[in-house]
Amino acid sequence: MKDMLQLQAIDVLLRKLLLRVLSKETEMMKHLLFLALIFVAFNSAVAHAQDDIWLAGLALRVITPIEPMWLGGYAARKEPSQGKLHDLYAKAVAFEDNSGERAVLVTTDLIGISREIRLAVEQAVAKEFQLPTASLVINASHTHCGAELRWRKSSMYQLPKGEIKKIKAYGDRLKRELTDLVGEALADLKPANVGYTHGRAGFAMNRRLPQGAQFVNRPYADGPVDHDVPVLAISTPDGNLRGLVFGYACHNTTLGIQKFNGDYAGFAQQYLQQAHRGVIAMFVAGCGGDQNPQPRRTIELAKQHGRALANAVEAAIISPIQPLAGTIRTAQEIVPLKFSPPPTRTELTLQVENGNVYEKRHARQLLEQLDSEGKLPSTYPYPIHVWRLGDQLLFTALAGEPVVDYSLRLKRELTTSHIWVAGYSNDVFAYIPTRRVLLEGGYEGGGAMTYTTLPGPWAPTIEKDVVDAVHRLVAQVCEN
Repeated sequence: MKDMLQLQAIDVLLRKLLLRVLSKETEMMKHLLFLALIFVAFNSAVAHAQDDIWLAGLALRVITPIEPMWLGGYAARKEPSQGKLHDLYAKAVAFEDNSGERAVLVTTDLIGISREIRLAVEQAVAKEFQLPTASLVINASHTHCGAELRWRKSSMYQLPKGEIKKIKAYGDRLKRELTDLVGEALADLKPANVGYTHGRAGFAMNRRLPQGAQFVNRPYADGPVDHDVPVLAISTPDGNLRGLVFGYACHNTTLGIQKFNGDYAGFAQQYLQQAHRGVIAMFVAGCGGDQNPQPRRTIELAKQHGRALANAVEAAIISPIQPLAGTIRTAQEIVPLKFSPPPTRTELTLQVENGNVYEKRHARQLLEQLDSEGKLPSTYPYPIHVWRLGDQLLFTALAGEPVVDYSLRLKRELTTSHIWVAGYSNDVFAYIPTRRVLLEGGYEGGGAMTYTTLPGPWAPTIEKDVVDAVHRLVAQVCEN
């Protein structure tokens, strides 16, 4: 805004000089062309500055359950929550360019967003705020110390009926809370400077340790990682910081205690908001499906990792920041991800008889589906979003729990601007392996399907289907 006002002041001065030139035709005519060219250049700069003004709005809401509830994650849990370490939040940032194009990012301290909740919120905001589906991304931090939302998994967890009722009621409340939050962020739109930068944090470690022909869930220091910490800094036109949006590709699973908390991501947001009073800090989970924080399992370690991540953001915002300018473009595609041929009824029956407790529950679930629907699904509707934020940043939001290979590959292939690849967005329902991870097997490669209501594993085309769709969407948002 200061730059625009300065350009406008220079524009006025040039107009006065030009009038003086015209009043002294003979003695100053030789300067006329030169001054006229400067006049045109500054007029163009003023217009460009006005075109590049963005609006940004921020909002937050506490979403901590008001009563004890079952916590999301860790199938071995036997009881609901017992208090809290700190509150859980939903937060939103809205952007609008000079042409009126908008994009709203919502972050949540939850294990995931279900497809049911995503569809309800996108329909509500389209009706109430005329926000297109492609312009809304809802990301979950994947804390395993937030409320369980997936009531359909009750048979997998053998939850008491009273807990299922609480989950459904909380989900209904969340649909309204998130819809209202989007409205609050849009109502807060005001002129803003938005910039991109990034830092690094080193506590994420690959967890797919090769042991012979198998891959086990243990720390693997030589496995692929993505230690990048992308950051959006949102400030007022006169430079006062209003918001920090930052990401990291790592499971948010330092803790497994029975108290509500946002794990390391929750502490990182706390530390940033304490250091910058009045600022809203928002965490975006990246492609951390095969990454764990290390070391882990204590509250002190969760705080340490949160501090390390907050420090990475602090270091990023004192380094050069790339201003985002130009237009906002958003696009979405629903990709039918294919499953491998599903198990037969005979195979499922054998699994009920011979499997472990979780395999038996999974097999029973699929048998019930066979009885009620006559078949098992062959595909799953997988949402992918791509946003072009100005000419400087491509933001990609993948659903499910994508492994780190996705962010590493897309950063290699999309080289025309800065790339931010988020996971855990819009529908968190299963792990999304690459072809390599799928063929290697292990928990992320297919074993974790036992803890879902889906058949599995995925077809070997999964990586190609996801990456090809991202490239199509990038081409779409970069057309203009």
